[in-house]
Amino acid sequence: AALRIPLLLVRNELPAPGLNLAARSGSCHQCLYQFLAFVPPSNESLRKPGTASVMVDTQHPLTLLLNSSVGDRDLCKIQYHFGEFGNYSLVVKTLSTSNQTVSCDLIINEGPINSYLPILFAFLVYMGILALLIAGRLLMKIDPVRNWVYKKLNPRATDRMINSELGSPNTTDSINCDPAPQSWSSGSRQRLRSLDTFRGLSLVIMVFVNYGGGKYWFFKHESWNGKLHFPSALFSRFVFIMGTSIALALGSMLRWGSSKWKVLRKIIWRSFVLILLGIVVVNPNYCLGPLSWDNLRIPGVLQRLGFTYLVVATLELLFTRADSGTWEGRFPALQDILPYWPQWIFILVLETIWLCLTFLLPVPDCPRGYLGPGGIGDFGKYPNCTGGAAGYIDRLLLGEKHMYQHPSSGVIYQSTMPYDPEGILGTINSIVMAFLGLQAGKITLFYKDQPKQIMSRFIIWGIVMGVISAILTKCSKEEGFIPINKNLWSISYVTTMSCFAFILLLLIYYLVDVKKWWSGAPFLYPGMNSILVYIGHQVFANYFPFKWKMQDSQSHAEHLTQNLTATTLWVIISYILYRKRIFWKI
Repeated sequence: AALRIPLLLVRNELPAPGLNLAARSGSCHQCLYQFLAFVPPSNESLRKPGTASVMVDTQHPLTLLLNSSVGDRDLCKIQYHFGEFGNYSLVVKTLSTSNQTVSCDLIINEGPINSYLPILFAFLVYMGILALLIAGRLLMKIDPVRNWVYKKLNPRATDRMINSELGSPNTTDSINCDPAPQSWSSGSRQRLRSLDTFRGLSLVIMVFVNYGGGKYWFFKHESWNGKLHFPSALFSRFVFIMGTSIALALGSMLRWGSSKWKVLRKIIWRSFVLILLGIVVVNPNYCLGPLSWDNLRIPGVLQRLGFTYLVVATLELLFTRADSGTWEGRFPALQDILPYWPQWIFILVLETIWLCLTFLLPVPDCPRGYLGPGGIGDFGKYPNCTGGAAGYIDRLLLGEKHMYQHPSSGVIYQSTMPYDPEGILGTINSIVMAFLGLQAGKITLFYKDQPKQIMSRFIIWGIVMGVISAILTKCSKEEGFIPINKNLWSISYVTTMSCFAFILLLLIYYLVDVKKWWSGAPFLYPGMNSILVYIGHQVFANYFPFKWKMQDSQSHAEHLTQNLTATTLWVIISYILYRKRIFWKI
């Protein structure tokens, strides 16, 4: 629901019997109407209407249904999208006593507030800061201004400050060697800045959303199928860019003389640490008490990243070559695909397993191939079937107490079964997503001196993924063969997110690495310390200065100020670490 919930006063001027008021959300597919209130009949002797007050949702349009409490006769149905903090009246009266015609008039007593003004103001503030920074950089290109600054500051430190934006720190300055994206030049060992920028952009938005997103509904996950809100795309971008980094990093390490056994040990160790951090550090809520195995959530974001990394990196290690030069076989235009046909066979087998388990596995008391949210969805026929086979496998192998207890489907669809969006079955498709990112990395390797070839292939892959998504979904939210669903990590979700990822990476690559119109700042900095920022923002989420007690908890402006401040602080922290050449790698 939205932050400020409006009040609806129902005035019943009809005689006995009373009325039942029910509602159904516009985002709830094939849902039952949910009872809201009983509206008593009018008191004819006192000429006083019966009244009832209810709170209504503002996130999606609502369909209100009024029917008689006796006989269940529908009197009127109204569809309306209520605004935040508004005050409304629904007047029910008889227009004609002869044919018992009933009218239902919705009256706006107090107009809703404009909840988007805080976002507009924040946007203007950040744009103003950006304009000042750009003006400062332009002024520093003027010799008299630059000389004056040199006199006021340490010339050597100032020179480093200016020139640091033109390059990137050497990988030897990292705390530990990380399978991070390296450029194709083995001589310079310079990072591909567009990858760090891509990762950092996704991370900054994820931090903002995790901190609350100003309590705006569009910064929340979709309840089940359909619209791709900001949160729905963030984790998938991490998975995609991780695959891209794998392709560049493994080739770089092998070219520098590391044996495959040494690289494999590093892959296993990094995966283990990521999974351990997710289980022990990020997932538990220590505010509720010490860590307990009885209700410890086993799946999670870092756990899925760790396992996905293990599978995709190992798969790439088996077939990668230290020399990524031109392939001498037939069809040179497919040199980034054909030499790796065993990898594609493996991925197709994995996807076949996902399809078979999803659509053929018998689930007790649920229809075979069910992909719905359970609860009141599908007219309440399958209330305990949330997630179908995916939910069943997690409950069978992990146990209900070791899963996520508050899935996004619980609000709209009122599902009560635990369901984990980072569960076992969905991990198969996260591996597919990372493998498509791996393909983007191979493109940059095989066409290292041909930016036009790289960009054209990114476009082609984006179009191919988009066409597959259109076929799978029939360009529909609910009626496709396989709907887009972030909770299930459906294959249509993977192809759609991959389409967007290829296009976004293309744009950032063009701006940052080809034209060099943009240094990647400020997203470059958190992108180069992504593990530290992600874990840090989770661990310190409830500590000052990332969170404080607000004067008005119903204010979008206060929530937005707090969430943007916390997010900005992590960007500043990552910049300071960047300047000090401190990079936490696993």
